[in-house]
Amino acid sequence: MQRDERKLLFENIDIYPVTCSRLSNGRTDLEVLEALIEGGARIVQLREKELCERDFFLLAEKFREITAKAGMLLIINDRVDVALAVGADGVHLGQDDLPLRAARSLAPGLLLGVSSHNGREALRAQAEGADYVNIGPIFPTGTKEGLTGFLGPEAILGIAPLLRIPWTVMGGIKEANLGRLLAVGARKVAVVTAFTQAPRISLAVRAFREIMREWNVKNE
Repeated sequence: MQRDERKLLFENIDIYPVTCSRLSNGRTDLEVLEALIEGGARIVQLREKELCERDFFLLAEKFREITAKAGMLLIINDRVDVALAVGADGVHLGQDDLPLRAARSLAPGLLLGVSSHNGREALRAQAEGADYVNIGPIFPTGTKEGLTGFLGPEAILGIAPLLRIPWTVMGGIKEANLGRLLAVGARKVAVVTAFTQAPRISLAVRAFREIMREWNVKNE
């Protein structure tokens, strides 16, 4: 698949699930993935910082096999080399990861997303050629230790109008606060524990997607 094809598919996503086996109530990433697919997710980010390189590669290989059959975009967290090795669709980079320009030189055909915590970082990623940016953390979250400076939904109003590329939001997003994000223009919502810790992951995915669908019908 070419980068333009991947960008078109990314434009049409709604939820953006991110895996984390440590926060999955004893379920494996592969079990989570199958439930995400059952719920209708069209993209997944594989994020497993605790695995050694070999185990992460083997898991990514399996993810690619399953997501390819499901017609689902696969984004690898941090690791450009692993994404290329398994034929993933993209890489998501944090502020302390490989610089975007270096990642692009290695992987010109992949989607490259960048985490941003303020407007300055989001605009820099856009200027450097990111395919999308993530804005967050929006709400308090336990997914990462030591996070501070939660932005709140209102921050989106100051950042999103400056962006010409797709953007996602992340951080403490639950079914109960999803409407606040939709009200300020969020249409691509990255989620970890609201899915990975749900009793029935597929049902949680469907509930998020239905809320977003109903909002779009009523307001657009």
